[in-house]
Amino acid sequence: MAMMPRMELRQGQSLVMTPQLLQAIKLLQLSHLELRNFVEGELERNPLLEREEAADPPARPDETQEPLAADPESFSRAESLNTQEGMEGRLGTGLDNVFQSEQPAPARSEAAGADSLPIVGGAYGAAGGSFDGDPEGFEMSLTAELSLHDHLVAQLDLAVADPAERIIGRHIIDAVDEGGYLSEPLAEIALRLGIALGRVEAMLGVVQGFDPSGVAARDLAECLAIQLRDRDRFDPAMQALVANLPLVARRDVAALKRLCGVDEEDIAEMVAEIRRLDPKPGRAFGGAAAETVVPDVFIRAAPDGSWLIDLNPDTLPRLLVNQTYHARVSRAVRNEAEKAFIAECLQNANWLTRSLEQRARTILKVASEIVRQQDGFFAHGVEHLRPLNLKTVADAIGMHESTVSRVTSNKYLTCSRGVFEMKYFFSAAIAATGHGEAHSAEAVRFRIRQMIEEENPAAVLSDDAIVTRLKAGGIDIARRTVAKYRESLRIPSSMERRREKAAPALGGR
Repeated sequence: MAMMPRMELRQGQSLVMTPQLLQAIKLLQLSHLELRNFVEGELERNPLLEREEAADPPARPDETQEPLAADPESFSRAESLNTQEGMEGRLGTGLDNVFQSEQPAPARSEAAGADSLPIVGGAYGAAGGSFDGDPEGFEMSLTAELSLHDHLVAQLDLAVADPAERIIGRHIIDAVDEGGYLSEPLAEIALRLGIALGRVEAMLGVVQGFDPSGVAARDLAECLAIQLRDRDRFDPAMQALVANLPLVARRDVAALKRLCGVDEEDIAEMVAEIRRLDPKPGRAFGGAAAETVVPDVFIRAAPDGSWLIDLNPDTLPRLLVNQTYHARVSRAVRNEAEKAFIAECLQNANWLTRSLEQRARTILKVASEIVRQQDGFFAHGVEHLRPLNLKTVADAIGMHESTVSRVTSNKYLTCSRGVFEMKYFFSAAIAATGHGEAHSAEAVRFRIRQMIEEENPAAVLSDDAIVTRLKAGGIDIARRTVAKYRESLRIPSSMERRREKAAPALGGR
């Protein structure tokens, strides 16, 4: 058959991912902190957007919530808030299925920064080096939290006078992470600087002498050894103990006695001394601020046994499109470029406000279905957590699985049992013995932990014994699955637990 070019006309359908649609998809998976930062950027870029100021005090939960029936048959798939009708009136029908067949948004590329060597200055270099500047800036410099990096650089400036040695020391300090450990091999630092490895090792010894004790160590053993040397407690027996930390973790007293050449009482004293050391010397200094988890959804029980579900207003940006300002600026445009800019701002502002409302509605729908599916958990606890997957929730609320996945990422709900990530409620199914209902993997983990916590110290449960007890309780599970769940819970094996309870001198973990 001869091959030759030809023209064909075909019809087909495809989804075009417009920038607005990509933005709507992106908003779904953002946490409330990321969403707040995104909205702040849009407020700066778009002159037609403004915050909606809350003139009235927030309504009480009883005024904004409607009960969700605990009975699955009477549970409504519609949103349970009185604000639902108001949302629908503002949204129209344009976004109901916008998330049905989306593709993942393209990942943003970040330009890699080139290595650079900052100029080494005095201890006050970062603050301006003078007291004659702005008084407010001076006060801020007094109250600023000192970072580990700045603390080490200040000591380096005092301890090392040679500029070349200072450069080596700065590169070593730059490689120290927030925990105080050296995160880059010395060979790579030497190669980057084009010097002999011995010079870098010599400067590492200088940096390891800085405060806090144990800083710039390459592993835990070296970190503990530095601190013990500073205390003049790094004798041969302690050296042997530090060199065999895995045996300390396993509480293998017999092996430690043989390696260290001391009796059991000395082993207990040495381990107690190691426990008083700081395994992460850098954590005492300022690092990244810990963010408190703020729930996106509130869930609480109603007096009639149903559930009240409410979105957290603090996580929902309230934006308005300033139509008055748009009308005034539109009358003053002087050319087509300005007219196009104003039209684009209006389109983006309208789309953003609609996308935010659609995001709130979608979170509420997914949270409502999770409560309906996991009613036993909210009423009775983790043992009643049911197996659940994304497809079940997606089919129930008429959305795509990828939409549910995005909604449950980085979103939290709070109830009387605590704060939980929405993904916590999606759990694999463990078959039941006979023809019983399947069990949630999370509920099985809870039962394994409970069994081990209640076990008799004289009769520690092996994995096989746990399997037997679970099967007696109607859970069909393999031994390797029990071992996997136990390890995920960070519970030692039966042998290690037996050794731990037989050697109380080594203390608890």
